[in-house]
Amino acid sequence: MVCNLNLIDVREIEEVEAGKIPGAVNIPLGQLEFRWTELEKEKEYVVVCRSGGRSGGAVQLLESQGLRVVNMAGGMLKWEGEVE
Repeated sequence: MVCNLNLIDVREIEEVEAGKIPGAVNIPLGQLEFRWTELEKEKEYVVVCRSGGRSGGAVQLLESQGLRVVNMAGGMLKWEGEVE
């Protein structure tokens, strides 16, 4: 079964260089208020960070812009899948 998730990783570039979920797009949280327009309103996004705190804030920001988003609970600390 193929699952096409739209993942947004809001960790800092240095954190992402240590490993990210394959296919995730890195938009650091500090850049998100300026770069959210890169996202498509007709898609749903899953937002991830290290533990779920920053991505929770990112979800609030993106929801306020009319985007459909969910927070990946536990973040990368709970991720058991592949990383690149």
